[in-house]
Amino acid sequence: MKWREALIGLIGTLLIWQLLAMLFNRNVFPPPTKVVIIFFELIFQDLGRHFLVSTWRVLAAIVLAVGVAVPIGLGLGQTPSLNRIFSPLIYIAHPIPKIVFLPIVIILLGAGDTSKIFIIGIILFFQILVVVRDEAAQLRPELIMSVRSIGAGRRALFRFVYIPATIPAVLTALRISVGTAVAVLFFAESFATTSGLGYFILVESWGALRYPEMYAGVLAMSLLGLMLYFIIDVLDRRLVPWREE
Repeated sequence: MKWREALIGLIGTLLIWQLLAMLFNRNVFPPPTKVVIIFFELIFQDLGRHFLVSTWRVLAAIVLAVGVAVPIGLGLGQTPSLNRIFSPLIYIAHPIPKIVFLPIVIILLGAGDTSKIFIIGIILFFQILVVVRDEAAQLRPELIMSVRSIGAGRRALFRFVYIPATIPAVLTALRISVGTAVAVLFFAESFATTSGLGYFILVESWGALRYPEMYAGVLAMSLLGLMLYFIIDVLDRRLVPWREE
């Protein structure tokens, strides 16, 4: 059903785009028919390389954020004393727009992939950390005690109680923040780099007044965000089937 809705939304967007292009009738706003043709011409060439670089960066950031935030969130949620110590720090750091630290991160980590992965990862980290911590804190003590009463150790609790309880929260946080991750990726790739969709859109296309190619890059970045959203949606249906029911 969601695939059908996405297809209908895509067709509707292209129709509105076509009507607006006919209305403006300017070179700076080409119709989707022209942009799609250029997109398929470039996707197997330069645009495809930039797409793969951006995909690698955002996927690495997601894996990094999940791998670090989930254990810390579980620990804070199940250890009130630790949560009382670190909660003020999280309260202050969470609402700060992390993208403002990008120049500092580039100075410290360089202009390569590491700085871009880190800045995206740190943004996702706090969003995942907060929801996992809150979800772990809501686990009923009697549930944990009942599992321990049958001889379950820390590893079994982690596998059969904590992970199943926090997976829905992690996937929800990722679904909400995937758009933010792609937006930060675009900004991070707009300077101090020579690869990525942000570089292709702003430097190679917009800066050279190649407007159809610029729109092809925008289309590629939109598809990247949509692809990530559907991957998370598939994982949600596979790992959390009871929510679908």
